[in-house]
Amino acid sequence: MRQGQVLKSYRVSLGGQPIGPKEREGDERTPEGPYVIDSRNPNSAFHLSLHISYPNAADSARAAKLGVAPGGAIMIHGIRNGLGWLGRFQRLRDWTRGCVAVTNPEIEEIWRAVPDGTQVEIVP
Repeated sequence: MRQGQVLKSYRVSLGGQPIGPKEREGDERTPEGPYVIDSRNPNSAFHLSLHISYPNAADSARAAKLGVAPGGAIMIHGIRNGLGWLGRFQRLRDWTRGCVAVTNPEIEEIWRAVPDGTQVEIVP
């Protein structure tokens, strides 16, 4: 967003259980809400990955109430290395373990345009 205007949105694939907020490690849900891009990995198992600041304080508190680990390593990334040929077909189902997946050309665009520290909103 810039000055309250959405600059771009993407069709994405989410965790295998996309309905409802992430509650614990291994639930295959994608966190919902505001986060920050806090690091990047050009050498991940997926084509480029941007780490989001999950779990935040509220996520950790919710997991603690449930007596479970909140999980972590939630990324915005491209397709698994070696499977880039899937392209847009990867959108046919939600397949990640809680991450946000886009096509390889899209993650390259996001990688160039979005610096660390950028706020992102994950909306169901």
